[in-house]
Formats: sequence, C-alpha cells, structure tokens
Amino acid sequence: MPGTGVLDPLVIDHTNLAATATRKDIDRLCREAVEYGFAAVCLNPWHVPFAAALLEGTAVKVAAVVGFPLGATTADAKVFEAGEAIQSGAREIDLVINLAALREGLDQYVRDELLRVRNCTKGALLKVILETTLLTSAEKRRAARLARDCGAEMVKTSTGYAGGATIEDVKILKRTVPELGIKASGGIRHTAFALALLEAGATRLGTSCAVKLMRDRKGNAGY
Repeated sequence: MPGTGVLDPLVIDHTNLAATATRKDIDRLCREAVEYGFAAVCLNPWHVPFAAALLEGTAVKVAAVVGFPLGATTADAKVFEAGEAIQSGAREIDLVINLAALREGLDQYVRDELLRVRNCTKGALLKVILETTLLTSAEKRRAARLARDCGAEMVKTSTGYAGGATIEDVKILKRTVPELGIKASGGIRHTAFALALLEAGATRLGTSCAVKLMRDRKGNAGY
C-alpha cells in the first residue's frame, strides 16, 4: 500500500491475457490468486466460465476484458461481449475505449458506447481502459471524464499491448478524476515501480508478474 513499502495483494489483478493461454494456465492463475489473496484474475472472455467455476466460494473476482486490445469493435459487439461475460461469472469488466472515435472528437459516440456497456453490466465493477500511451494529455483527461460521467468506477491506463503504465499518467488521471479508482497496468514487473504507481495515486495494479512481485516485495527490486 502507498507509503508502507509493502505491496498489498488486494490491490493486484493477477493477469493472463495471452492468446495462447490454456486452461492449465488459467487453473494455475486462479490457484495463485487464491493462495496470495489477489483482488481478481484478469483474463480473456473465453476463460470466464472456467475461472468462475474454479473461484466460486472464494474472495477472488473474475475480471474479463472487452473490446480487447484495440477497442475498435462495434458498440453492439462490446455490449454483447460484456453481457455474456457477466452471465458467465465475471464480476469486473475491463473495457477498451474506442480510441479512434475519441481522437476524432466523436465524444457522443464514445459516451453512448460507454453508457450501453455500463447499462448491461450493472452490479459489476467497470474499468475503462484508456490506452494512455496513444493519447495526448488533453485526450487522457477527456477520456477519463467521459468514463466518469458514464458511471465507470475505475479508469485504467493500458492494455499492455501499446506500452504500459507511467507514473505521470497515473498522476494526470488522479488529478482529473480523483473520485474514481485508477488501475495501472502494463510493464509492472518490479516492486519499486509498483509501489511508486500506488504512491502516485493508483488503487489497483494489473500485472502478469504478480507472483514475482509478492515474492520480491520485501526486497529491493528496482525499476
């Protein structure tokens, strides 16, 4: 947690979004999440029913990505994907914003899409992925406000496919939407960096190196 020098597993989403991830891989992901007490497992929608069955009766949530990783599928496709994930056992949704529409200034389209996904995921935690490395500072702020106004509980920096989280981006999001949670993701491989992101304002971390971070959390891992 920020300021403690010790990384709390409850701020971590244990993540495997590899296209080649097998059920054996997801089984290991879920078992590790329970063992270490992570907040959630974050995975592709196809794995949601399997993971939800494995995690039934535990405190670990299933988070499904939607519109991943480009955000360029249609609004109808995102609504269907999100709704199916919820029906299959997901309790958190990590939705990639439509980056092209945002950058073109088509805010009404972005707003409508976000509202439709929010409406079909009521009761679930909605995190909106902004892909901050591809946006200007003004676009990051605009995207964060759109996510907030459409009822998201969190904004998320990155998919990990176009760069990763930075301390500066977390600070921008914290200043822009202080009432929302902030999930930093992408490139979080060392404890010192993870703690720095939390200190900057992140409230959740998404990483495929979660077990390594737990094993190293009392060490002196650097950036």
